Amino acid sequence: MVTLTLNRPQSFNALSEAMLAALTEALDTLVADESVRAVVVAGAGKAFCAGHDLKEMRAEPSLDYYQQLFAHCTAVMLAIQRLSVPVIARVHGIATAAGCQLVAMCDLAVASRDARFAVSGINVGLFCSTPGVALSRNIPRKAAFEMLVTGDFVDAEHARELGLVNRVADPDSLDDEVDALLSHIVAKPRAALAVGKALFYRQIETGISAAYDDAGATMAANMMDPCALEGVQAFIEKRPPTWGR
Repeated sequence: MVTLTLNRPQSFNALSEAMLAALTEALDTLVADESVRAVVVAGAGKAFCAGHDLKEMRAEPSLDYYQQLFAHCTAVMLAIQRLSVPVIARVHGIATAAGCQLVAMCDLAVASRDARFAVSGINVGLFCSTPGVALSRNIPRKAAFEMLVTGDFVDAEHARELGLVNRVADPDSLDDEVDALLSHIVAKPRAALAVGKALFYRQIETGISAAYDDAGATMAANMMDPCALEGVQAFIEKRPPTWGR
């Protein structure tokens, strides 16, 4: 397991250009590391992530700069989704704007009971368009739109009810809850998780007939993997599987 910690606590881990560059480098490194079973994204200090660094954004107000900045952020978000292992957001404090987007783009999320979520750009006249892409693929459409047009905060329990996070824990039990989820993941074959994650996101973005075609082909190929063959045989023989992970 690898933990990527956003480490700008003095600015609530705002996603500066340097932070995005560091995340890009870290994710590129993880792509090639087959020893990694899961990734946790966490934040240092009092918050998970407050979104983009607005002071930095205002220092260079040009259309070209903003287009490049949001394209870079999008590339980071998609890299998380394309990583072959599950990525878990460990959320405490606030996760706002692109910080909320980051939670939504992680495969799973565990939140402290004191965590709060918002896509609050509208409060400064900026509709959170790119965070809205991720948010609307995590929670019901009307709930997502309400968050986008009001900028209101959602607490951790409501975020769980909406489907933005999987689990909620007391602040002093947050790491234990993350570890409990990780233990379930790393007990499964890495190869099966990799093909499953890739298929999961492909089929979401296509029609149901094409999704079934893709899923059937993927599952047939997965069935021929040694881990699956061993797992099924172990089930038949009523014994624990012996996997080379």
